[in-house]
Amino acid sequence: MSGVIYNRVAFIGLGLIASSMFWAIKRAGLVGEVTGYARSQQTRDTARRIGLCDRICDSAIEAVKDADLVVLAVPVGAMAEIAQEIGPHLKPGATVTDVGSVKRAVIDAVAPHLPENVHFIAGHPLAGTEHSGPESGFAELFDYRWTLLVPVENSDEAAVARLQEFWQGIGAYVEVMDADHHDLVLAVTSHAPHLIAYTMVGVADDLRRVTDTEVIKYSAAGFRDFTRIAASDPTMWRDVFLNNKDATLEILGRFTEELFALQRAIRTGDGDHLHAYFTRTRAIRRGIIEAGQDTDAPDFGRKKAPQ
Repeated sequence: MSGVIYNRVAFIGLGLIASSMFWAIKRAGLVGEVTGYARSQQTRDTARRIGLCDRICDSAIEAVKDADLVVLAVPVGAMAEIAQEIGPHLKPGATVTDVGSVKRAVIDAVAPHLPENVHFIAGHPLAGTEHSGPESGFAELFDYRWTLLVPVENSDEAAVARLQEFWQGIGAYVEVMDADHHDLVLAVTSHAPHLIAYTMVGVADDLRRVTDTEVIKYSAAGFRDFTRIAASDPTMWRDVFLNNKDATLEILGRFTEELFALQRAIRTGDGDHLHAYFTRTRAIRRGIIEAGQDTDAPDFGRKKAPQ
């Protein structure tokens, strides 16, 4: 990537995604100035202390003034209110995007509040950790990970191409997708798995015959990885499920059917069914590794015992 893509970028919300985007922008030199705003005074103070953004503002209106790109990095449930607040103050020709995990609900919440001379292109970087807050960001978060762009009706092609170049410049692969298909895909790959992880960790908490110390001390890989997923931001995930209700319920219905079939196979001793099922799902894991979206390293980055 060559040179500056946007002269000024404004972040509304300063959590993991926004802070990682800022450090990636600085690494690549893609933006002239970055402004930022967060609703919490404490978050703004933290951002100033760690040098997050070139300028931290005390209002969203101040942050978006003269911005060429505005990134809404707040929970899905807060999008409409923010869009309504900043809409009248956006620079003509600016692009507004977001990083929310659902897209139809975000488009419905944001688009009505934006003026016609502003380009709205919904977005979703498929990258993250279980950590949140301004100090959790790092420049490499998006490297070799996918960002999905979801243009709205009559989106300007040049604005979409520019935003795509921007995301590629901070390390991501980019694909364009329509909103409803995005929400179904993410229900399969992210939303339902998170709900299942929350449920499994909740079940372990309910099984009082297994003490808390045993759950923590003897966590095998499966449960340990569930707890990592279930440590994610509760506000964000509450909003995800409330705003992607139909697709998530459809996938959970399918999951329930599969679970009943596996229960029946275990109850009846149907080893052939279990072996065939596990063989098929193992192939999906191999595909993820071959696509470069995870590693097959045996320690998964975990600390080794001292020799």
